[in-house]
Amino acid sequence: MAALEPPQSHYLSAAEGWLELGDIPEARAELARIPAEFQEHPEVLKIRWAVIAGEKDWPAAFEISGLLVQKEPKSPCGWLHHAFAMRRMPQGGLQAAWDFLFPVLEIFPKVAIIPYNLACYACQLQQVDKARELFQRALNAGNKEQIKQLALDDSDLQPLWPEIRQL
Repeated sequence: MAALEPPQSHYLSAAEGWLELGDIPEARAELARIPAEFQEHPEVLKIRWAVIAGEKDWPAAFEISGLLVQKEPKSPCGWLHHAFAMRRMPQGGLQAAWDFLFPVLEIFPKVAIIPYNLACYACQLQQVDKARELFQRALNAGNKEQIKQLALDDSDLQPLWPEIRQL
């Protein structure tokens, strides 16, 4: 898909900036300035998802991430956002997020955050051996030190913390 041109690209950049500053209402206001015909552009969808996730409106985040998967199926971003929202939706949950994201592991074998997130889900589903295997896969696919630090700050992986500290 073609890149956004000004002024839409400026509104999107402003929304990103507000989002980074933690000002969700201002980010939302900037996104509202983007005309309707550009609202489903993948770059706009990504920022819309972040705004909606910041508001913890998981059904809306799920809908937006579904559009992102449709628009960019070869990008892991939408798939990850979809599973993230699914986990937090009232009719979703850990098992639903696991069932959705696990097949994606084979589509993006070199994207470390996918096995990392699956390791989180596995830990929370009391499948520690599977979590260990997936965490190792994440380490093999990405920056080991960054992943280790991320994991030690992630309470989802608490059952693996003693092992992770020794890596």
